[in-house]
Amino acid sequence: MGKKVKKESEPFSKDVFDPLPIESKTAATAVLMLSSPEEEVLAKACEAIHKFAEKGDENKTSLMCLGAVEPLSRLISHEDKTVRRNAVMALGVMASNNEVKKCLKKLDVIPAVISKLSPEENVVVHEFATLCLTSLSADFCYKVQIFEHKGLEPLIQLLSSPDPDVKKNSVECIFNLVQDFQNRAAVQQLNGLPPLLELLHSEFPVIQQLALRTIENITTDSETRVAFRNVQGFDRILEILGTKEFSDLHEGALRVISNCLEDSESMQLIQTMGGLEQLLQFVGTTTLPEAQANAVKAVARMAQSGENRKILHERNVEKTLTDLLMQENESVRTAACQAVATVSKNLSSRDTFRSLDAIKPIVQLLNSEGSELRMAAAEALSSLTNDNNLNAYAIHEAEGDKLLVRQLRDSCMGAAVYAASVLTNMASQEELRRSILAHEAMPALVALLHCTDNNILISATQAVASLACDAEARMELRNVGGLSPLVQLLKSINAEIRRNASWAISVCANDEITALELCNAGALEILQEITLSPNRNNKFSELALQKLLDSNLSLKYSLTGHLSASNITTDGFYDPGQIRMGHQVPTLEEISKQVVNNHRATIAVNGKPLDQFIAKEPDDCKQDSPTETTASSVLSSKRSSKTPSKMKGKGNKEDEKRKDEDEYKPQPEIVVDEAWSLPYDAAFHNLVKEAVESISPLQDVVKMYTALAMLVCDAMGGQVEAEKLHDFLWELHISELKFEACSNIVLIGKIKKGTYFHRALLYKVLADRIGLSCSLIRGEYNRAWNEIFITSPKKTFAVTDTL
Repeated sequence: MGKKVKKESEPFSKDVFDPLPIESKTAATAVLMLSSPEEEVLAKACEAIHKFAEKGDENKTSLMCLGAVEPLSRLISHEDKTVRRNAVMALGVMASNNEVKKCLKKLDVIPAVISKLSPEENVVVHEFATLCLTSLSADFCYKVQIFEHKGLEPLIQLLSSPDPDVKKNSVECIFNLVQDFQNRAAVQQLNGLPPLLELLHSEFPVIQQLALRTIENITTDSETRVAFRNVQGFDRILEILGTKEFSDLHEGALRVISNCLEDSESMQLIQTMGGLEQLLQFVGTTTLPEAQANAVKAVARMAQSGENRKILHERNVEKTLTDLLMQENESVRTAACQAVATVSKNLSSRDTFRSLDAIKPIVQLLNSEGSELRMAAAEALSSLTNDNNLNAYAIHEAEGDKLLVRQLRDSCMGAAVYAASVLTNMASQEELRRSILAHEAMPALVALLHCTDNNILISATQAVASLACDAEARMELRNVGGLSPLVQLLKSINAEIRRNASWAISVCANDEITALELCNAGALEILQEITLSPNRNNKFSELALQKLLDSNLSLKYSLTGHLSASNITTDGFYDPGQIRMGHQVPTLEEISKQVVNNHRATIAVNGKPLDQFIAKEPDDCKQDSPTETTASSVLSSKRSSKTPSKMKGKGNKEDEKRKDEDEYKPQPEIVVDEAWSLPYDAAFHNLVKEAVESISPLQDVVKMYTALAMLVCDAMGGQVEAEKLHDFLWELHISELKFEACSNIVLIGKIKKGTYFHRALLYKVLADRIGLSCSLIRGEYNRAWNEIFITSPKKTFAVTDTL
């Protein structure tokens, strides 16, 4: 046997490299092979990387660190099908890793991946390309890129793929994309609804769920709902709802129906198809709590329309919801309460719920541990008591007022908002109002006035306004420090909060003590600013300002130049002259401390002797004057420099008198403030006495008004002819009185030469003391006049008296 010798005829090529089989055991080698120019090597390297990446997330990170991502993103566009397929498989698996996602953002890989969805590619490429897009589409940036590169259309086309994995990946990717609103509309425009509805019949539950969730999301768009009706979408959904085998899809189907019921056309279509009866029957028969809760939510959504509420009432929906209130599942009861709140917007439904004894179980739900359920129960009660006193009494009988007050302190802000709303509705009845206050509602509401949440403040101020109708409530509001935060809410930038705060202040200003404290807290100045603002002014702020001014007539006359017949002046009233709205009106004590000047004198009224302020019997003090004023309380300033002195307004309530008597019992004498007091005006006292003795006995009202005019005229220097006015030196006379008293305050009884505004003021204060109806109006150029209304057997006419 000899050595084999090569034949001369056999060709010899020195450039041919014999095949070299390589067995690599490291990922790094495979990554290096991705740079090979040989297609077979590339294909095998991509395949090896794909298998390695499938084994776990750590492997994907390792491959990224070895630099596999960049060459793979290039190879998915390789001209060789096998290389392209294996590269797509490897990249599709790796794309689920968060670090790989970040790396791919720098490589602009989305257009290349979308191009692999074309019909020319095989099923495997479709599967892993859609898998890659599914992983990336969870990120918002990738959502935008997929939309901009028109990736939605090929994804919709692949919903009809024969391969279930391609379907699953495609529908999941679409589900991720439609979280963004622009993609929702695009699905409908690209005719994506029919293939999505077709997937509801898939044999794979995961595909059914993804398709249903996608439909649920896109039907929040109004145009999509129209398309949904046009492609008979309701037929498919109601079919699912009526099939027990699809029980796992019932919850999603109900959410789709709930979305569609926002349109009246959808509601009509469901009625035509018998869907309403099917839905209500489903609510009462299903044993799946979540599905039942979603069915009730669909009913609530349906009841948003007034027409729909009438239809539901005709179908006796109240009975169905009342039964659900007894369910053990919390989500079902929560949904039922929310549905009750919506359905109760129908007037008849409110009465029906009461007749079904639904109110008591709802009240009991206020004791629930779940904050969402407590809030839903309070919301239901708020709707039930809206303009329905019988339901309010039903809550009271179920001891709901106590629970509602407790809920004002609930950590759940929504629960407190609705609880305050219920209490507002109940407070229209005096008996219920007292019960609510007995459970310490006012301190709880005052605590809410310090919140920053606008909804809380709106509800709390409404409740305060409703409860403050009674003097006891106003006293409690003062005692718990509620007036100051209420006043501060007038500064709120929220119009509704300002409106409600103004309403509450107008109610609180019904008694003088509360009105004074409101003024002390700065309410008058703030309300004046609001009234002068064209943007912030409202009817309630005007009313509140009027009420506060009515409680201090000196301020009212100074700022407005008008006192009506119902504004009864008392001792301590003074006229510092016209002051513009928004400017400070000085108190009598502040004026008394000023150096005598050349400005207009302040005219003051005080016909009560000083010894009448010192009394052993408090009741006698009360009877001497309707104002129960003291030198220290009425005539001395008890407020900051920006607030008016205490003045008695129109009348007192009996309960305030009892309170004042109780305050006086411990000390038999009222101590006069020795610092300063308004001097006693003996001359004015005598004028009052003369008016009572000479005018009050008269039977004819015209004669009474005439006699009073003559009395004022004589007291103020008699009649003065127009051509002799320059000789009537009233200004010099007033200056002499100021110099004599060493004060800028002149007592009205001391004026013996009075011009128009002196006489009109004296006429008003005397008329108030003898019970004659009379107004006081300030004009220009020292003019003022009184207006009286005289009724004769034939007609009623007004007389304007300028004296």
